Amino acid sequence: MSAQVAWGKFLIWSSIIMASGYGLMKATTPSEKELYDALSPELKRRVDQARAEREGRGQFERQVQASLEADKPIWGSDLDAAKGRRV
Repeated sequence: MSAQVAWGKFLIWSSIIMASGYGLMKATTPSEKELYDALSPELKRRVDQARAEREGRGQFERQVQASLEADKPIWGSDLDAAKGRRV
């Protein structure tokens, strides 16, 4: 009987500790917007630049995916079409 009480106390206290840890984390962790607003102007520029580069890579990846679906090579296809050459 004593073993059941010990396990019950253990489960209750461990649940309380985990829940309070999670609540503390949620209360003290800033959101992305709060973190961005707290940055200095120089760091904001660097973050904006990194986001723009990431977006550029995303556009390139979409272009590559579209060319894979179309079975056309991605290199020079626009240039060759502009010059009137067949690919």
